[in-house]
Amino acid sequence: MNRKFLLSAFLLSLAGSINTASADEAVFAGGCFWCTESDFEKLDGVEEAISGYTGGHEKNPTYPRVSAGITGHTEAVKVIYDPKKVSYEQLLYTYWRSIDPTVRNKQFCDIGEQYRTGIFFNGKEQELLAKASLKKLEDQKRFTKIHTEISELGTFYPAEDYHQDYYKKNPIRYSFYRTSCGRDSRLKDVWGKEAGTHQPSNINKKDNA
Repeated sequence: MNRKFLLSAFLLSLAGSINTASADEAVFAGGCFWCTESDFEKLDGVEEAISGYTGGHEKNPTYPRVSAGITGHTEAVKVIYDPKKVSYEQLLYTYWRSIDPTVRNKQFCDIGEQYRTGIFFNGKEQELLAKASLKKLEDQKRFTKIHTEISELGTFYPAEDYHQDYYKKNPIRYSFYRTSCGRDSRLKDVWGKEAGTHQPSNINKKDNA
C-alpha cells in the first residue's frame, strides 16, 4: 500500500470525524453555578454543564476573588449539548424559567454582580435567538423590567474542581443551600407553574421564550 493512499485515507477519516462532531456549547449565568449546572444537566440532550466564570476583566480568576466581586466576572455554566436532541431555543426556554430576571446583580440569597444573570452568545445565530427570546418576554409585559444581560461571550474560565458537579458530590449540603436560599420558592413566585420547566421537544423555533 503506497504512502499517497495511506495519507488520503487518513485525511478522509479525519474529515469524517470532524463532520460527525455532534456537541454544541452555550453559556448562561443564572446566579449560583451549582444550581444552574444542576438545572441544565437534568435536560435531555445536555451532555455536561461546566461551572465557571465569564464576563470579567481579570485573567485566570479564582473563586475567592470572583466571590468577593473583585474581577467583574459572574458565575456561569458552559452547557455542552447535542443539537439533535435539544435545541438552543429549548436551552433558552429552560434558562429563563430557572432564574429571576426581575432583579439586578442578585439571584435569590446571593447578592453582587458576580451573581448577575446573563446569556453569553457565541455567534450570530445564538445572538439573534437570545435577543428574540428576551423581546418576547418584554412584549408579553409579564415583568416590569428584565435585568438579564445579553452579550457576546468572552473567555470562559472553568471553576475549580470542587465546584464541578457539586450537587452530585455533596447532595445534602447542596439541597440545604438551595432550599435555604429560597431559589425554588422564588421561581414559583416569578414563573408560577412554568418554574423550572423544560421546553417541549416539538417547540416552534420562532416561539423560544
